[in-house]
Amino acid sequence: MSSVLPPGPRISGARLAVLLGAWRDGAGRQGASRLATALRELILEGRLVTGTRLPSERELSGVLDASRTLITAAIDRLRHEGLLESRQGAGTWVTVQGARREPGGWAAMAEPGPLDLALASPPAIPELHGAIERATAKMKPLLSSGGHQLQGLLDLRIRIADRFTQRGLPTGPEQILITNGAQHAFALILRTLISPGDRVLMEQPGYPNAFQAVNAVNGRLVATALREDGWCLDGLEASIRQSSPRLAYLMVDFHNPTGMRLSAAERDRLAALLRRTRTTAVIDETLLELDLEGTADTERLPSLAALAPEQTITIGSASKLFWGGLRLGWVRTTPELVHRLGANRLGMDLGSPIMEQLALAELCAEVFEPGSTAIARRLAGFARKRDHLLELIREHCPSWSVRSPTGGLSLWCDLGAPIGPRLAAAARERGVRVVPGDRFSVQGGYRNRLRLPYVLPEEQLTEAIRRIGAAMATLDSAPALDHDEPVISVT
Repeated sequence: MSSVLPPGPRISGARLAVLLGAWRDGAGRQGASRLATALRELILEGRLVTGTRLPSERELSGVLDASRTLITAAIDRLRHEGLLESRQGAGTWVTVQGARREPGGWAAMAEPGPLDLALASPPAIPELHGAIERATAKMKPLLSSGGHQLQGLLDLRIRIADRFTQRGLPTGPEQILITNGAQHAFALILRTLISPGDRVLMEQPGYPNAFQAVNAVNGRLVATALREDGWCLDGLEASIRQSSPRLAYLMVDFHNPTGMRLSAAERDRLAALLRRTRTTAVIDETLLELDLEGTADTERLPSLAALAPEQTITIGSASKLFWGGLRLGWVRTTPELVHRLGANRLGMDLGSPIMEQLALAELCAEVFEPGSTAIARRLAGFARKRDHLLELIREHCPSWSVRSPTGGLSLWCDLGAPIGPRLAAAARERGVRVVPGDRFSVQGGYRNRLRLPYVLPEEQLTEAIRRIGAAMATLDSAPALDHDEPVISVT
């Protein structure tokens, strides 16, 4: 069957070689199979998107130091699977059908499983059940309306605005737009503010879905690297001055995947930089409430929106603190931009589901009530799982280096060698899904890293790490990379 989309942008041979990494494993006659496997993983994980044109077989033969026969055999195999298509004069490109039908790809990775460490999505907070019951009782008066609330239910917008006000950032409901999660909020902002070719500054490592959202509007990603111990604000300033980005996307509270948090002094400096350079920043607060060392710190550290109100747009989500199944998020910005976002939203949807908004409003009213212990219990549970996971790593993977984060939902593990993709593949063979560090990179790298969420029940975490430890034992003599790890420069 022919692909739906024609071939699109071409990836260079040098870039593809970096993405492939250590595809060769002493291979001999198995070389074509191993190359096909490495290409298949790039396609199914979304790193080679639909329509991407591959280099010619002659170019690949040169950059990979492999025979034309081996290259042809690997590409023929993926064409047979429906992952690639070729046409005389147009070359070879990634197809739509392959990415949709191949078992074990990114869609399968997203399916919930007993030992799935690919998603940092916790189960629902216990109080959600009662909130849904109360929301159902309040639903009847709304059934006589058309059910469309483009900006979101007023009661929910008031609750979210009040939460901002409690944190020292006075906010009214006219400044809030309810969305279908923080990812939807960011996509809507990009759709409204970004034109094709505009630069968007992103942290590296960073959130892969945010990278994809920028690519979807044909924006140009500009990466600014994080240090091992936090943000490099000198590098961030250099990136802004050199690239003049139209927008920056930053996660300064329990950054995903590192778990790091920007200090009060650094927030002052970042806010001053945004004001001085007139750079608009989207501040993703999805993980803000997940302070595992005490909520007082969350209340004490200022919001970037309070420090640079004219330069910041804040987005958030109910998915981490309450439950991902609610699929609700929000944007906090000026009433004027709320209006623009709402007008632009008409091309995407007509508003978020009413029932879920009612439930979230009820949930906020309960858990943020003075004297409620619901959030403290929730965070204590995450902290126990974090500490349990750290103990398991010390037992089963003692060669790793892992910093204990003060918040968020995952560990950013240093494996000591660039074996992340191979370890992920070996773990998958043992029934555990994990995400290697290079998935969190704009420019490649972080193959020595692995992100491990602590959201599963403790007994499942125990079994998962036991299996990962067994997988590590098979990689003790990991071969050197065929290509050097890319140097991550600030541009």
